[in-house]
Amino acid sequence: MALLFTPAYRQAQPGYVYQFPRDHFSHPEFKTEWWYYTGNVRNAAGRRYGFELVFFRQGQQHDSTNPSAWRVDDLYVAHLALTDIDPPGFHFYDRVNRAGPGIAGVSLKDGRIWNGNWQANWNLATGAQTLAAVENGIRFTLHLAPRTPPIIHGENGISLKSEAPGHASHYVSFPLLAAEGSLNGAAVTGTAWMDHEWFTNALEDSAQGWDWFSVQLDNSTQLMLAEMRYRDNARAPFVSGTFIDAAGRSTALKRSEISMQPLDWWRSPRTGARYPIRWRLSIPSRGIALDCTAAIPNQELAFSTSPVYWEGAVRYSGSHSGLGYMELTGYAKPMKIE
Repeated sequence: MALLFTPAYRQAQPGYVYQFPRDHFSHPEFKTEWWYYTGNVRNAAGRRYGFELVFFRQGQQHDSTNPSAWRVDDLYVAHLALTDIDPPGFHFYDRVNRAGPGIAGVSLKDGRIWNGNWQANWNLATGAQTLAAVENGIRFTLHLAPRTPPIIHGENGISLKSEAPGHASHYVSFPLLAAEGSLNGAAVTGTAWMDHEWFTNALEDSAQGWDWFSVQLDNSTQLMLAEMRYRDNARAPFVSGTFIDAAGRSTALKRSEISMQPLDWWRSPRTGARYPIRWRLSIPSRGIALDCTAAIPNQELAFSTSPVYWEGAVRYSGSHSGLGYMELTGYAKPMKIE
């Protein structure tokens, strides 16, 4: 009889000492981990696109007696999406794999994160990354060059997700990556953002979902803003953020500094979920007051085997202008990370 056991995963705790490039790769001692790539690019004719490529690692029960390469110690999930802004269209795909004999995985030695033929290849010396993905209607190779050092969100090594102890992640970003390459046979250029988080049990049981914004402003500053929402609006959202100046220096924003207000909504004909696709985002202490508007309303990723969420390209106007991405979870049903 196979002996199955659930590993004793670590929690994200204050005082974590980050080491790069090591911490850009896998942390199997934590249950959940993801690498999120999003960006806005355009071709020589001015046609605009948003793209998303995400790699997830989810820890599973282990079978200590099974020597097979096919055993499932970690489950590898990936999401791929393309927003066609001119004219509007949205395409999304997912895949689930075990590591197997090289089907999916994360390798510091090889500088590689992959799931089938979707992959991110790293130059460990410079932090440059090359994304490649092929799927029905999507084919791209994008070279990403960091314009800032890695940014660590939160304080004392953790990004808090609530006031309750233990609900936190280790969270690193490259908030400004120059992007160039090819998309569906055409040369494209633009900018991208990469998020990497690892944690165990980051969400409270009462969490409904979150709203997240990446902001790349034309004055070469960036923002990450996020709020955790709770079921039945029983509590005010838990808000956090990071401001990155033009020199790449980051500052954790206090919750009292941030105002996030939805202004307009879109209802999905596929799932019936109602998403706030236009927002007013304000940080008065920084002189920032932005209108965030979805590039197109329908950027919902409605998978049959994964959580349903909205994630897509946005533009910013107001006190500053810029581009970025927005993620809205928990609007179809409460978000769960098992």
